[in-house]
Amino acid sequence: MSVSYKSIGWNRAKKAYDLTIVTGLCVYLALFLGIGLATHRDATIETLLIRALATAALLMLHVILSIGPLARLHPRFLPLLYNRRHLSVTMFVVALAHALVALVQFHALGNVNPLVGLLTSGTGFQTFGLAALVILFLMAATSHDFWLANLSPRVWKMLHMGVYLAYALIVLHVALGALQAEAHPVLAIMTAVGMVWLLGLHVVAAMRERPQDRDAARERDGWIDVGPVDAIPDGSARIVCAGERIAVFRYDGKLSAVSNVCRHQGGPLGEGRVIDGCVTCPWHGYQYLPGNGRSPAPFTEKVETFDVRVLRGRVYVNPDAHAPGTPVEPAHV
Repeated sequence: MSVSYKSIGWNRAKKAYDLTIVTGLCVYLALFLGIGLATHRDATIETLLIRALATAALLMLHVILSIGPLARLHPRFLPLLYNRRHLSVTMFVVALAHALVALVQFHALGNVNPLVGLLTSGTGFQTFGLAALVILFLMAATSHDFWLANLSPRVWKMLHMGVYLAYALIVLHVALGALQAEAHPVLAIMTAVGMVWLLGLHVVAAMRERPQDRDAARERDGWIDVGPVDAIPDGSARIVCAGERIAVFRYDGKLSAVSNVCRHQGGPLGEGRVIDGCVTCPWHGYQYLPGNGRSPAPFTEKVETFDVRVLRGRVYVNPDAHAPGTPVEPAHV
């Protein structure tokens, strides 16, 4: 992807992922409309469609925000993370459809410009929804790796962290809008449960990550004791922290250390494996040669490397990083 760009690099996993998304969305909308028409005979199809699209988008947003911490808690959720951007773009399209149908239904047939009417009527809850939609649009429009490469991973990641602001705006949109008109408490309960779920999930994931961010004790010469050689499985890594996390990999009877941060989206390289001689990020499959931190040609990504040594059966790493892509002689087991 850093060499040439395609709209979508389709493979079997992506097709299955997207087919599941579309099928689940269609089933949800059909069930919502069917049940709504059966239980609310006075409701119009337009009103039910607005509610169906809104709840579908909100449920998808909860799933999207849950995938990250779930993947940190257990690797079985990593396949969901791999194509999460597909789910995010679909969620934006559904939210946009909700906004357009609502705009036509409530503001398109009056004497006032629909956008003016949208922003000046009611309790102002529409403004929060519109602001959230703008954020989701920016995220969807820049979701491709083309923008990741040209904006830089840091700027791209900061932009896409705006999803949390969008979520907060959507909660305000719901609280000042739908909850004011809904007499039954089920919607309020579901909204509160969603907030508690996401907050609790992120806190649990953060607490689990916290021990890895404690700086490891240094020896007198400044090196860090990683542990016994046998404690590092072949083809895998042990992660230590020295301000930043360092991944020490064991492979083919050798030991090499690289930065734990993937250049693509900041994935944890130390949680990946050495595949075909390359350190492979568990998030999206980006690869680096363990001896020099460089992606194999024709790719150009590079990560920092570190000196490694073995003394009396224990592995030590020098926390002073070399420049990204610097070759370092591996330590031998």
